[in-house]
Amino acid sequence: MTLKKQNKINIKVDPFNTDLSKRWSWMALGRTLLNAAEIHAKARGFGMYNVNSENSTWVLSRLCIEINEMPKVWDSVDINTWIDNIFRLFTNRNFSIKSPEGKVYGYARSVWALIDYKTRETINLSEMYGDDLSIYIDIDEPCPIEPQGRVRPLEDSYWIKDIKAEYTDIDLNGHVNSIKYIEHILNLFSIDNFKGKHELKRIELAYIAESYYNDELSFYKRRVSDNVYEVEIKKKSYKINDNKLSSLEPLVRCKLFFR
Repeated sequence: MTLKKQNKINIKVDPFNTDLSKRWSWMALGRTLLNAAEIHAKARGFGMYNVNSENSTWVLSRLCIEINEMPKVWDSVDINTWIDNIFRLFTNRNFSIKSPEGKVYGYARSVWALIDYKTRETINLSEMYGDDLSIYIDIDEPCPIEPQGRVRPLEDSYWIKDIKAEYTDIDLNGHVNSIKYIEHILNLFSIDNFKGKHELKRIELAYIAESYYNDELSFYKRRVSDNVYEVEIKKKSYKINDNKLSSLEPLVRCKLFFR
């Protein structure tokens, strides 16, 4: 029996997961990618249920999505995912986003870490799984988009706004959901940035630390060029005694490329 290294899911783009352009929203796409990753992992014995039973959980460390054309409402979309590489503390997972006929909508790259559920410390994958994960590495399937670059820290002068993490931001791991960060980041831009020729084509995210319910998040945005922006999200920490700001902890760094 041939070892199945990849996993494909098919979905229809329904009207309730589209934006004003009548195309799939970036948040719906992001959620579907993560769902495809879980389905792939679960079928091979290392999904959320499996690792949670060992008091651990998967967390997203990096995500890069590049879209040639976003699928329209009612389009049928195949999401294919496979493991690209495994390191001591991280594993790389790629995605293709295509029509059933083979039309390429885009690709995505991601990096994941396994952490201890209580201590939040990263777990050594080779010690945890040995070769049980590496047998699923697929080096024959290319992911043609460039790996994401680095986003430098942004200074206070680029501050845009503060928000508090609320109930709908929190996921099953008890922290702010990785896709909710995308939603908050896109809301830093005018609606005109997502119309016609100015639509978003690529987003790169580096998840640095976790944030939780009622945390105060500060958003910073810098324009790099006409079509490129950098965003950083930081978490405010206060002194217990006098409630004065003591630190700003980096949470997420992001780079966005518009057409």
